[in-house]
Amino acid sequence: MRGNRHLTIVIKLGTQDLGWKRSSSIVHEKTHQPLLSILTLIVETAVRLHKDGHRIVIVSSGAIAVGLRRMDVEKKPKHLPRIQALAAVGQCRLMALWDSLFGHLRQPIAQILLTRNDIADRNQYQNAQNTFAELFNMGVIPIVNENDTLAVSEIRSIGDNDTLSAITAAMLQADYLFLMTDVDCLYDKNPRTNPDAVPIEVVEDVAALEADVSSAGSSLGTGGMSTKLVAARLASSKGVTTVITRSSNPGNIAKIVEYCQSIKKGQPEASSQPLTPADEDPLSNSTSSLHVDISKPPLHTRFLPDPEPIRDRSFWLLHGLAPNGTIFIDEGAHRALASKAGLLPVGIVDVEGQFAQQEAVRLVVVPHKKRPSPFDLPDGITTPTKPSTPSSQPDSECKPPLEVGRALVNYNALEIARIKGLQSTQIESVLGYADSEYVALRENVSLIKRDKGGNRPATPALASSAASLEALLPQRPSREDLRV
Repeated sequence: MRGNRHLTIVIKLGTQDLGWKRSSSIVHEKTHQPLLSILTLIVETAVRLHKDGHRIVIVSSGAIAVGLRRMDVEKKPKHLPRIQALAAVGQCRLMALWDSLFGHLRQPIAQILLTRNDIADRNQYQNAQNTFAELFNMGVIPIVNENDTLAVSEIRSIGDNDTLSAITAAMLQADYLFLMTDVDCLYDKNPRTNPDAVPIEVVEDVAALEADVSSAGSSLGTGGMSTKLVAARLASSKGVTTVITRSSNPGNIAKIVEYCQSIKKGQPEASSQPLTPADEDPLSNSTSSLHVDISKPPLHTRFLPDPEPIRDRSFWLLHGLAPNGTIFIDEGAHRALASKAGLLPVGIVDVEGQFAQQEAVRLVVVPHKKRPSPFDLPDGITTPTKPSTPSSQPDSECKPPLEVGRALVNYNALEIARIKGLQSTQIESVLGYADSEYVALRENVSLIKRDKGGNRPATPALASSAASLEALLPQRPSREDLRV
């Protein structure tokens, strides 16, 4: 790929299966043995791409699995301190393995451990960006992992590094995020029961897929296909092209990037048919030969980036921070925020949760029923017999509450509860002080971008029935709550 502009490519490797196979991307699920053949090909691919001038980041799971093998523990325990201890044991051995493999090719690497708290703090978030930039300048390949030794919520819910890889890609303003899995791509139907199942090469509406596709991860990981789709949605919103492809053929990364770059340059495509599994020989994907036939790309699913990606700070507000409460606002306040105005107390309807000043909260719009006007009442009646009250319940006149964004607030929950619905000039008389006329400055508000319809084509596969959507990948019966 010499001659192309230098790209930033994030490669996410996991320890879960995504369908009918029970093996992991880099660690065998049953024996917990690192899959050296795959790891070697990944290292060769990363070094080759790095020598071509690209900036490479690897987001690697596996510390807990390697710890299980080192301590001869058969199954992943449920006791969190035990899991953290195993992660501490496994992290050392996993990084030693990476360093040994990259060392054979004289490629320096660095370890970066992150937790949700690191991402939530704006200064630490920016420090991480600066560290990555300096490592790139030094010619180092960073290897990122969650700090499972200290993190608790991450082990349970962050999605086996899927969400972390998307946030890392967004933090670096990466060009590509590769989610390496144990399947080739998404299909329009279950390929196990439908021989005519067609691979889905391009997805333009992640949210529609996300609503109907889910699968649990393996006994080693915490994620599944649902977390892959969440990661794709996050990365796409920041302008990152996200790709799902098989981890056992890491040489395909270079081929897919070349194919995607040719499309961006407007080069004609001789054939849009991807390679089939029969066309792909894992041995031929060794980086000793990265000849690319862009007319016949390897099997993969590509999630197109948003043509209008959100700003870095807006992404951090939406996805880097964990909200500590909820502020319910009226439609007028929402319109004001959409017009780049700040959040005033007069537009606040209610407050939920306990949060402090400068902590993150959800913003939820609560439409109100129209209050009866005296002019609309029957003759002789001057006041409503049953005063109308604001309602968040859906009916013929009222929509359900809708989360529209996140904000960093200038007042705590108790203070906002006291000044809600008031004019800004009344804040000081109620609280005894007024730190700001705004409950949240506009620069500290990030609204969720919603597709208004018509601006992006729908994914062709979504025209099928919901039953077909359920079979995009071979599914397990369990489903998990999709929350970021």
